[in-house]
Amino acid sequence: MKPLDEMISKLPPEYQQEVEDFVEFIFQKHVKKTGRRLRHDWAGGLKEYKDKFTSLELQKKALVWWGD
Repeated sequence: MKPLDEMISKLPPEYQQEVEDFVEFIFQKHVKKTGRRLRHDWAGGLKEYKDKFTSLELQKKALVWWGD
């Protein structure tokens, strides 16, 4: 079997781009992203409801609000 880069180099440019796009897709699909931290910018977003609802009631309300 010929080396992959040799086979790709014999393709027309538009197909080479297609191969590159496909490889990028596979790479993104299978490579684990590291170093991403969870964001907490939403924290305290429901504080105006803390005296009106319990956390369980808020969970149920959120489902209704999201239409789930």
